[in-house]
Amino acid sequence: MLRIGLSGGIGAGKSTVSSTFSELGGIVVDGDVIAREVVEPGTEGLGKLVDAFGNDILHDDGSLNRPALAAIAFSDDEKRKILNGIVHPLVAHRRSELIAAAADDAVIVEDIPLLVESGMAPMFPLVVIVHADEDLRVKRLIEYRGFTEEDARARIAAQATEEQRRAVADVWLDNSGSAGALIEQARELWLQRIVPFAHNLDNGQPARSAPVLVPSDPSWPDQGRRIAARLATACGHRAVRVDHIGSTAVAGVDAKDVIDMQVTVASLELADELADALTSAGYVRRPITADVGKPDARSTVAAFDHTNDESLWHKRLHCSADPGRPTNVHIRVDGWPGQQFALLFVDWLRANPSVQADYLALKRRIAAQAHADTGAYADAKEPWFLDAYRRAWKWADTTGWRP
Repeated sequence: MLRIGLSGGIGAGKSTVSSTFSELGGIVVDGDVIAREVVEPGTEGLGKLVDAFGNDILHDDGSLNRPALAAIAFSDDEKRKILNGIVHPLVAHRRSELIAAAADDAVIVEDIPLLVESGMAPMFPLVVIVHADEDLRVKRLIEYRGFTEEDARARIAAQATEEQRRAVADVWLDNSGSAGALIEQARELWLQRIVPFAHNLDNGQPARSAPVLVPSDPSWPDQGRRIAARLATACGHRAVRVDHIGSTAVAGVDAKDVIDMQVTVASLELADELADALTSAGYVRRPITADVGKPDARSTVAAFDHTNDESLWHKRLHCSADPGRPTNVHIRVDGWPGQQFALLFVDWLRANPSVQADYLALKRRIAAQAHADTGAYADAKEPWFLDAYRRAWKWADTTGWRP
């Protein structure tokens, strides 16, 4: 089962995307629909709202007068918090019931207006945000939903900012054009990314990524932060820490367009316990126990901690099933040499421009030789890494570096 979080500001066009996904086979769990359902006459939710805001929020027939409630609840932050505290738990409970009833291979589209505000974005393997500029949204709310301009701008101001939405968005759909253009964007997203993502997840397959060196992408750090939040949510207390590692974590370094993340745990047993949670988050397990693309483990460990214990290089590996964001999730044990060096390597490169330039030159030479696969690419870097390990740890000792 693949769960997608869909959101956007009021008037942005989220309902158009939701309807398109539904037509293409997605099971839409609509937060707005559920929010109406849980405050129908006779429900616990409506009773709590009346207790909090009074009978003036009711029509003569006893149903909820939404404009009256909005006029009260959106007048200040405290009243809005009261409203959300009543409605959100009821909506969450009903949402869980609907998802539990879906088939195991379903694509669930959770249409959540306040996805960002509620802090729920990291719960989803993929977050889609629909956006339009404020003036355009105000115009739509006035023309199609009968808002006054004052009410429209008040509702927009009470929601997340564009910056906050961009921070959680895996996909950003721009709805500054026609409804037809937005529908085409949604269809392409569904067919080119969501359907393959769901297929890979159901079959335990990682997304394929070409071993091609690309220029440094300034968005990689933001993507790493978003993935880290998702992994931290999935792993919970079992993760000691979650870090963006590898070349994509170092600004200005060309790399393969694959984000490497490290989840630190207390033991490999705990790493194994995370398998189901990581799969639900979109990361499938790969059959590997030890680090690959590294120098001989025995000589390396001896150089670092003198234990001569190859098992200290064992790890677990999960890879993203999302073709739009290839990601490797390395799960390593706290204090083991692989876990320590993954953190050291990033800091060493950042602090030493000459080393960074040397590493980048190496990568470009290897890329120019057209190595056919990721394994060959890693093997070609191995001699450089053997010396780099010693140099990095010497730098760590000199500077007092600690992870």
